[in-house]
Amino acid sequence: MARGTQHRKRRPAQNARAAAVAKPKKQKAPQWQEELFFSRLRNHAKWAYVGLAVAFVLGFVLLGVGSGSNGLSDVFQNAFNFGSSSGTSISSLEHKVSKKPQDATAWRDLATAYEQKQRTADAVNALERYTSLRPKDQTALGELASQYSTLSQTYATDYQSAQAEASTASPGSTFAPAASTTFGKIFNDPSGLQDPIGAVISSQAQQRSQTALSNYTGAQKSAESALQKLAKLTPRDVSVQYQLGQAAQAAGDYKAAVAAYTRFLKLSPNDVDAPAVKQLLKQARSLVASSAASASTG
Repeated sequence: MARGTQHRKRRPAQNARAAAVAKPKKQKAPQWQEELFFSRLRNHAKWAYVGLAVAFVLGFVLLGVGSGSNGLSDVFQNAFNFGSSSGTSISSLEHKVSKKPQDATAWRDLATAYEQKQRTADAVNALERYTSLRPKDQTALGELASQYSTLSQTYATDYQSAQAEASTASPGSTFAPAASTTFGKIFNDPSGLQDPIGAVISSQAQQRSQTALSNYTGAQKSAESALQKLAKLTPRDVSVQYQLGQAAQAAGDYKAAVAAYTRFLKLSPNDVDAPAVKQLLKQARSLVASSAASASTG
């Protein structure tokens, strides 16, 4: 018993506890701390800071974030003259052609600027000046014919509106007396009592309709002229012959229309549009005959 007691007394219990206190064992960080965003970012994704910085710089410089501008949209607008700069472009080009009327490129650019603003009449004038300086530019001639066709459609709309106004130009007709009465017979007699206001309105509307019709025919003739020049440069282009026939027929030049349609069918007899062209050719020949008959009787 004494030996056992002495053995227990010699065990370094206090020294062992002191050593444990002096050298604590390193413990793993709690799971909740590991899952924190910034802790994970600091420990596992330090390059994310660099990515965020780059994204901020690109957003500020290119997209204009916080700078009061539209960023890339401003760049593209300045590069391609979009937006409000088109007005300044037209003004500068007009000044340029006034100073250098023989500058074909300036006239071409001015025509394009007018077209973008849908100023068809101005575009036609600019293209006329350009094609006089560059008479073999096929693209410009086709564009000129197209602009004339667009202009003619505007005149056609004006003509229809004037005709509609002329047909309803007598506001007093609603309150006119019955035609069976004596006063009604006088009212409806061309040589009798007439509504002076309605007569004036009708006369003005008829005058506008005649002006619109004349403008329409003139625009179609100008389109025909441009297409005639284009047809000489591209004699085997069936689409040009088709457009030429239509423009000539609309302008009342039925012989030229017959020639264009005939040329189309000769170049492409099996074309998908051949049946329609045959019908147009038939109409044009009938109109030629009618015009000849009217001229002989007149």
